[in-house]
Amino acid sequence: MAGQASLEHYKAGMLLSGVGDALGYRNQLWEYNESGPAIHQELQEMGGLQDISVELPDWPVSDDTVLHLATAEALASGKKGEELLHEVAFRYIEGMKDMDGRKPGPSSVWGVSQLRPGAAGGYRVPYNPEGTGCGAAMRSMCIGLRYPHPEQLSTLVSVAVETGRMTHPHPTGFLGAIASALFTSYAVQRRPIMSWGLGLVNEACPIARSFIQSQNYAVEETERDWGYFTEKWKWYLAERGLLSGVGPIFWPNPYGPEERDLAYKSFSLAGWAGRSGHDAPMIALDALLGAGSDWAELMSRAGFHGGDSDSTAVIACCCWGLLHGTEGVPESNYSKLEYRERLESSAERLYALSH
Repeated sequence: MAGQASLEHYKAGMLLSGVGDALGYRNQLWEYNESGPAIHQELQEMGGLQDISVELPDWPVSDDTVLHLATAEALASGKKGEELLHEVAFRYIEGMKDMDGRKPGPSSVWGVSQLRPGAAGGYRVPYNPEGTGCGAAMRSMCIGLRYPHPEQLSTLVSVAVETGRMTHPHPTGFLGAIASALFTSYAVQRRPIMSWGLGLVNEACPIARSFIQSQNYAVEETERDWGYFTEKWKWYLAERGLLSGVGPIFWPNPYGPEERDLAYKSFSLAGWAGRSGHDAPMIALDALLGAGSDWAELMSRAGFHGGDSDSTAVIACCCWGLLHGTEGVPESNYSKLEYRERLESSAERLYALSH
């Protein structure tokens, strides 16, 4: 984990994000299974992670990876400013043509249907009070790979806000995009994980708020709905003893699959853990804090629970790969992953652009 993230770390981050997605999804079987213990039981009966070959047809990636790739490949084009936003919008529309059996969320489907890339302001959609889901969070990790340096924070935030709002204009939704992008930038920087949540609340969210006020778009609605995301994050940091950003971490004891299902539900907006923009990155961070460098433990916490397991895993595994590479990950988990080449080549281009 020493030093800044290397090209190999970048490739592992993008690749393992797809692996976490495919594993947590299990072709719809595990994303919609509401019992973490039942998923762990099935996993054991399959021989554990080391016996799973993540490949088609049984282990496709979900909408999460298709749209993460759309974001990554747009960023990898090297475009900036409004030109970049039109490029992202165009690629989201293209990505929506690749959704057979992948289960995109309603806000993502609705948002993309409203995009008009190339037209003036065509990357913005009407405010949607329902746009609180995790669809923006699950596809934004690559933004932190493109803008990983501390002095690029305001660019990272503005790109995460604008691309997040293309489908999730509600702050609970698009602030999740900032969380995912921020956490990967912190992973590249090797910033201590215990300080990540505090950085989100104290550094990135205020920048986002100022940016939104400067943009003259849905300012009133955004302000009205702003509070929940940061309040819930402060609550989580207090629960874990991380309000100062240094720990020690308070862990429930025991904290196995059954206890985690209950805990993750308590993070959630309406009882479906990881379904929203605030709690998909929250569960991902919780898993990273608890798993250390242990891949199986990371998947146990981030990917095999009774909530939106592919969306929490896609975020956690991207950060984990940036920190640890593929060390300790069974080769069968990633060697034949769907879209492996695209994930790795976008990582190469993002690495080059970030340097």
